[in-house]
Amino acid sequence: VQLQASGGGLVQAGGSLRLSCTVSGRIFSINTVGWYRQPPEKQRELVVTITNGGRTNYGDSVKGRLTISRDNARNTVYLQVDGLKPDDTGVYFCHASGRGFVSWGQGTLVTVSS
Repeated sequence: VQLQASGGGLVQAGGSLRLSCTVSGRIFSINTVGWYRQPPEKQRELVVTITNGGRTNYGDSVKGRLTISRDNARNTVYLQVDGLKPDDTGVYFCHASGRGFVSWGQGTLVTVSS
């Protein structure tokens, strides 16, 4: 499974951003997709994941400010984050997992200016 993330950039605090993750390869083997992020000099943390059945798991830091959605026809997962804060700055990684594997995208940098 290969993951290609895009949509990062520089955003002012209070703004919104939509990230995209296009999935290719053995798509049928995936049961969970989602996003993690790594703030500067901190560990990678959960943003949100969603299963094939639609069950979501949110990280505490952005819960209530984001929407995750899937376009199965385009093999793409979207992450919309609203009310961005400087603490949301970091590299956002697309993630997919299934039986016996975990895959990561290359990451896309989001910088939120105050």
